[in-house]
Amino acid sequence: MRRSLLIATVVAAFALGGCHDMAQPAPVVVHGYVTDMKAFDAFIATHPTPDQFRSRYPDVQLLLPGSISTMEMRYNNSRYYPELDKDGRITGGHFS
Repeated sequence: MRRSLLIATVVAAFALGGCHDMAQPAPVVVHGYVTDMKAFDAFIATHPTPDQFRSRYPDVQLLLPGSISTMEMRYNNSRYYPELDKDGRITGGHFS
């Protein structure tokens, strides 16, 4: 009885250990401009770094404080002005 309980525990540990590795979602890259605002807001709520933002939204121009840009108005969510916390993570912002 004791031996079968030990074997069952070891088998369960291996099975659950393998599930954890497969549960990690693959990073999603969104090409083009931001159209799904709900998904974008959920991503910003994770407080990404500027590098994480650029790898997730490579076609959106991220204008950090001190960046130089043109003054044209964009209406397609292709330029994002982030608000940063003290660690340099994005906590909010706006499109222009």
